[in-house]
Amino acid sequence: MTFLLSVSAILIALMLFFAIFNYLSIRVVDDKSRAIIDQSVSILVPMRNEAENVHDLISSLIGQVNLNDFEIILLDDSSSDNTKELLAELSGGKTKVIVGKGLEEGWLGKNFACYQLAKSARGQYLVFLDADVRLTPTAISETIQSLNSWNWEFISPYPRQIAITFLERLTQPLLQWSWFTSLPLRISQKWPRPSTVVANGQFMVIKRQAYFECDGHQGVKGEVLDDLHLARNLVKAGFRGGVADGSKVAQCRMYTSATQLIEGYAKSQWSAFVNPLGAFVAISLLILTSILPIVSALSGSLFGWYLYFAIVITRILSAIKTRTIPSASLLHPLSAAIWISLIALSWIRKYRGDLRWRGRKL
Repeated sequence: MTFLLSVSAILIALMLFFAIFNYLSIRVVDDKSRAIIDQSVSILVPMRNEAENVHDLISSLIGQVNLNDFEIILLDDSSSDNTKELLAELSGGKTKVIVGKGLEEGWLGKNFACYQLAKSARGQYLVFLDADVRLTPTAISETIQSLNSWNWEFISPYPRQIAITFLERLTQPLLQWSWFTSLPLRISQKWPRPSTVVANGQFMVIKRQAYFECDGHQGVKGEVLDDLHLARNLVKAGFRGGVADGSKVAQCRMYTSATQLIEGYAKSQWSAFVNPLGAFVAISLLILTSILPIVSALSGSLFGWYLYFAIVITRILSAIKTRTIPSASLLHPLSAAIWISLIALSWIRKYRGDLRWRGRKL
């Protein structure tokens, strides 16, 4: 136990260093510059069974300001609800609705939809957006201004993750925490490597030339984590970019029920860690850094309490910076245990061939 606690202490110390470093230095997409974007912009949204999001989404998009030339293209991806009908009612002006083609061999649904959207777009900047993301009026103009000022070709402004139910509050903050405590972002972005790229497809802006030179979504057509692999392909092709804190300009509630959340994570976690060995390493790290300290502390170890509070501080720093829920940080060991369960569930379903999302087999 002493040896394991020593390993835990080293890992937590490194994570705390990364958390403090990123808290002080992470790039932020703000809403204060009021930059005017003269170049053409295409806002692209794939939609499959998104009836509940249609009205709020389009209101958010047509309300974008400081864009002198932009179009909104929405793709209905074989929805079984009334998404298609709602989109037809709201099309016109800057809003164009297209009907997605039948899914082709080797493609995953969202990837194929995004590729069709990109092929239909005319903008110099391609803005990929999930239907459950809500933007401030200057979100896209400020994001493009940030991309240009940092001399990047792509940018992933990480939205604020809205969490309402108890399970959401336990799990959703882990999305930011996972990269906030594992990489010194400004350093990895200065000397980019595919293995250290962070991206989130909820909101992603890519210069048109860069997108097509790296084959865009066609180059990641079978990848569940298309956003991460697309960002890696961009870096491999010599383009610069990465994640930024986008919590001031965008927000997203990914899941509205426990069932949705479990299904969402189960379909992707196997891919996040490449293979069973990678998943085993990830689970081992979570046990060492997030569960062992509290077990040791509750067994009477003062050192265990120090480690527990140190890992809680990393959660608090991540939560404050990305405007999520600091209070959930005290339950971090429970959050980690849930994440471990979701990783295991994902691999079990992968081997059984039971992975599905939005009615499609993966």
